[in-house]
Amino acid sequence: MANTNNASNGGYHPDMDEAAHEATYRGFVHFAEIGTVVVLCWVIALAVGGVKHAWLTAILGVLLSGVAGAVGAMSASIGVRAPAVVAILLLIALAFY
Repeated sequence: MANTNNASNGGYHPDMDEAAHEATYRGFVHFAEIGTVVVLCWVIALAVGGVKHAWLTAILGVLLSGVAGAVGAMSASIGVRAPAVVAILLLIALAFY
């Protein structure tokens, strides 16, 4: 039979720290979002270098995406928008080189 006395605690076991669990989960999701966009920047940078033979632009894009990812990770208000700007710039470079 299921233990039903967890319902009053939001589904958490009484020994668990609900606030710490939720904060850890939000941090993980924030990191996963930023990491996904940074890796997308790397893929676009490889496309810029491989298709357009603009390897200096690709290297600059990889470096900028790392810096933008760090800035986004440190600031919750900026978040994923910082590396997304780099991805957009790399897409423009891919389109117009």
